[in-house]
Amino acid sequence: MKFTFNLEKTEKSTKARLGSFIYNNKKYDTPMFMPVGTLATVKTLSPEELMAINSGIILSNTYHLHIRPGEDIVNAAGGLHEFMNYHGPILTDSGGYQVFSLANSKDITEEGVAFKNHLNGDKLFITPEKSIQIQNKLDSDIAMSFDECPPASADHEYMQKSVERTLRWAKRGKEAHKNPHQMLFGIVQGGAYEDLRRYSAEETVKLDFDGYSIGGVANDDECKEDMYKAIDYSIPYLPENKLRYLMGVGEPIDLIEGVIRGIDIFDCVLPTRLARHGHAFTKYGKINLKNAKYKTDFTPLDETCDCYTCKNYTKAYIRHLITSNETFGARLLSIHNIRFLIHMMEDMRQAISNDTILEYKEEFIKNYYGENHE
Repeated sequence: MKFTFNLEKTEKSTKARLGSFIYNNKKYDTPMFMPVGTLATVKTLSPEELMAINSGIILSNTYHLHIRPGEDIVNAAGGLHEFMNYHGPILTDSGGYQVFSLANSKDITEEGVAFKNHLNGDKLFITPEKSIQIQNKLDSDIAMSFDECPPASADHEYMQKSVERTLRWAKRGKEAHKNPHQMLFGIVQGGAYEDLRRYSAEETVKLDFDGYSIGGVANDDECKEDMYKAIDYSIPYLPENKLRYLMGVGEPIDLIEGVIRGIDIFDCVLPTRLARHGHAFTKYGKINLKNAKYKTDFTPLDETCDCYTCKNYTKAYIRHLITSNETFGARLLSIHNIRFLIHMMEDMRQAISNDTILEYKEEFIKNYYGENHE
């Protein structure tokens, strides 16, 4: 279902934006954090639990759903919304990141990418057209263009060729897009090179997508400074009246820095991945529930949190679940961690409304990292 993004305000001292869109007669506000439901499920959580923590858009993965159960099965079920019983907005990424992590450089051609199925080793070949066709059948609300995901360490020459290929693939994908109810976003690449980010942004905007994302900032070899540069180099050339999406970013400080630089939506597997390893976000920093000091700690994870977990369970109980390998522990931590990031976005929206986003950032850093953080 297509929706129109409305820019309501830009914060007075930064590029932070307050916006909204209407979906199924419900208003969704931005900036927004999107939980990741790779295989048509946010790990361990039900759609009802996601709604209870005020989730908006959630993300599913094109490559993984193509491998199993297959887009034809999802399509036969009535699309992702019916298949997974989530009736808020859904975004599907193109699968490009997963494909490129499985492919060798020699397997990347102008036509597409050859790689092996990570489950059974079968040979697969994905083109821009194929990625879009899969997403059309998944029937998400937002589909992503198929782009090349070069390492952040790539030199300027390679990155330039990669940007050019991504632009050609974006055009091919747009021509292949046949779902009239689905929005299609373009992706800006270019590493930490200012000239390439500008070129990629300007040329992608010329293709007139429904929204735009900044990619290539969540690679394993990416440093925060390069991430922030990539945003700064891209944002000035993206239209004001369309959503801006920073892909694969979920560290709290990076959400704040992204918002200040003009990003509207974010996604990351981090909150649920941390949960499965016994870690929790709190106002005063990240904690590891496996530590012995929590064995007799009968306080909530975070006294300031309004989530189901913090209202009903203690650190001691959750530690017991985690150290006993009980799935309920990961579920409780997932509820809390996602709610923590969504609550952060709610607080930032209020700060933007009050023109106090820099004060919010300063207070958050003081609490989360300690007084001496620089």
